Amino acid sequence: MTTPPDDFLPFALPDLGHEEAAAVLECLQSGWLTSGPVSRQFEQEFAAYLGGEVHAIAVNSATAGLHLALEALGIGPGDEVIVPTMTFTATAEVVRYLGADAVIVDVDPHTLCLQPEAIAAAITPNTRAVIPVHYGGLACDIDAIVALAHRHGVRVIEDAAHAFPTTLRGRLVGTLDSDATVFSFYANKTMTTGEGGMVVCRDADIARRVRVMRLHGISEDAFDRFTSRRPAWFYQVISPGFKYNLTDIAAAIGRAQLRKIDGFLARRQQMARRYTECLADLPLTLPPDAPAGSQHAWHLYPVRLTANAPLARDLLIEQLSEHGIGTSVHYIPLHRQPYWRDRYGLRPEQFPHAEASYHAQLTLPLYTAMADAGQARVIATLTELLC
Repeated sequence: MTTPPDDFLPFALPDLGHEEAAAVLECLQSGWLTSGPVSRQFEQEFAAYLGGEVHAIAVNSATAGLHLALEALGIGPGDEVIVPTMTFTATAEVVRYLGADAVIVDVDPHTLCLQPEAIAAAITPNTRAVIPVHYGGLACDIDAIVALAHRHGVRVIEDAAHAFPTTLRGRLVGTLDSDATVFSFYANKTMTTGEGGMVVCRDADIARRVRVMRLHGISEDAFDRFTSRRPAWFYQVISPGFKYNLTDIAAAIGRAQLRKIDGFLARRQQMARRYTECLADLPLTLPPDAPAGSQHAWHLYPVRLTANAPLARDLLIEQLSEHGIGTSVHYIPLHRQPYWRDRYGLRPEQFPHAEASYHAQLTLPLYTAMADAGQARVIATLTELLC
């Protein structure tokens, strides 16, 4: 294998500018670095962007947010939570944090999202929740999933790590009818805080529990205690909580990124259209766009090689790398990971759709900091290798 060229095009890169740098500097100069006024402003601005009178609680990762949401719903030992196999392990691992069991199921062959039929087949008397993943930025059919879940007394937490600002039938993910939605602001997401996430819900009791548990289970907000002009040293620990708060430094980046999100979305949509138009004649199955009335966030652009492709997936990834182009695979399914496979005795034949996708799929670079010339290089190289 040859050494990648100096002008290597990475799979993902955050889009940061002077606005983010200025916001961080202002935060540093304020003397308040951890969760404080900037974090609260970020929460308020994020909730205002979504609308729908939601509560928004900033956390230090989407993984933390999923854990907190499940804990707030009372998930514990003996419970089952349904999750798709085509996701990052975080979606399932948070279930085990609480001593519950993850029930891992196959996905739709077209969208790679969790479908109501798969959920229905997996529900047992122990099922307490389901975590659908909006794969790649395309919304699952949450309306149908929620309706099914409610019939069985099952709660719904949306894993929206890929899905800001995705819409479903004109409604932003985060304002749909699930119990909670969790967003990610990891470095490669549609907007970033470096590390971070946001839990969004309408239920005030869920929001209150998440707020308490994200900071050690303390009954009073630490920010209120430390900024009070009157003695406010007293607090009570009402539960063994966690250290999941977002810092003001990270929130400062998030506020600057949030102001750019509509432009980021427009750029991602433009790039996705260009890929779809220019790759249409290659031996690839291209990702579906959102249906009419909905909006794809285009966090990912995953393609799948068809049976007549001249190269296998792994070789194509290697050759793209030799041409200076980074790619990824979303995902190595959970049922192939040793922990999940062995704990639950999972077999590939139980997951035909995920298996077919995994063997054929790679994800192309798609990020707003990539210039048109970079995308043109990806398209030209794919055309050269696959024709």
